[in-house]
Amino acid sequence: MSAASPSSGNASGGAALRLLNNEVAACRRCDRLVAWREQTAAQKRAAFADEDYWGRGVPGFGDPAAAVVLVGLAPAAHGANRTGRMFTGDRSGDFLYAALHRCGFANQPTSERAGDGLELRDAYITAAVRCAPPANKPTPAERDACRPFLERELALLVNARVAVALGAFAYGVLCTLGGVRPRPRFGHGVTTEVPAVAGSSGSEALGGIARIVCSFHPSQQNTFTGRLTADMADTVLRDARRLANLPSA
Repeated sequence: MSAASPSSGNASGGAALRLLNNEVAACRRCDRLVAWREQTAAQKRAAFADEDYWGRGVPGFGDPAAAVVLVGLAPAAHGANRTGRMFTGDRSGDFLYAALHRCGFANQPTSERAGDGLELRDAYITAAVRCAPPANKPTPAERDACRPFLERELALLVNARVAVALGAFAYGVLCTLGGVRPRPRFGHGVTTEVPAVAGSSGSEALGGIARIVCSFHPSQQNTFTGRLTADMADTVLRDARRLANLPSA
């Protein structure tokens, strides 16, 4: 199975992202994460017993010319760790891609597997950590080992102007990269300005991203309890469109 590739867009940017994505897929820096992702891929959930799990680092996915970048925590053990595409194959992804479709970022409301026809427009999805962690909790060392992938990715997404932090973990990583100090308290709908580096239009580590918009993570714990509703997700995504100077969906 080949690494998941970005959808159509800027050709040179897409080629560079594909090379980076191949590095992500082949990465074995963190012994604990490598062991867990491979163990999960071997000891499959019964519902997916006949499927071949990805079982590697999960690349980003989307439009290389994206104006909005969505950043999550890490792949789910039986979601992206199975399918090889971010937020694909679990309930979190079902919720997120439906919202992206409603808000004009996706051509269809579902994301089931690589090659299912899904394309993103003006959006790119990635994560702070690229391997599924035990109990969905990466260690600080694992977070820091993975951070250069995100920094390089954002540098290649040259049209990106807004980042959507899907949860407090991603928000913390983005604020660290962007040099946001003091860091405004995380909360759904909170928008944080990224300080510009002298002589540039944005923070060097965040490329041209000037704002971070916060969203509760689309986990089952949040969506099933009503902490995050479809309307709340749509509001954040439409705010991100507006801040990125994209037309209304």
